[in-house]
Amino acid sequence: MTAMLTRIIPLLHITSAAASEKYYCRQLGFTKEFEVTASATQRDPVYMGVSRDGLLIHLSGHAGDGVAGNNVLFRCDSVDALHEEFVAKGVEIHIGPIDQTWGLRELVVRDPDWNAIVFQTPIAG
Repeated sequence: MTAMLTRIIPLLHITSAAASEKYYCRQLGFTKEFEVTASATQRDPVYMGVSRDGLLIHLSGHAGDGVAGNNVLFRCDSVDALHEEFVAKGVEIHIGPIDQTWGLRELVVRDPDWNAIVFQTPIAG
């Protein structure tokens, strides 16, 4: 019998639950799915899940859970539409939208911990 993989969930390291929730949920349009805080009186370090369009990312402030400055890539139907949405919400654009030589149009933003969130749309043709 062979096991089948059914989902991948990227994990990004963060340093502030409040800053990350604000960035991902208010600016990038994700929804907070869950949050496990350090204690009843202390939010950080936190372990949090956020999603958009059925795609989930885990965010963790715990030592050993990833390193700040990592990357996560999303395929989407239009980086240009995302660009318009993000600019309207005041999101700082790091790169793009730009056509890359490897056949993808890309838009890159960086969260408060300098993790790169890369959105990609295949270039037609």
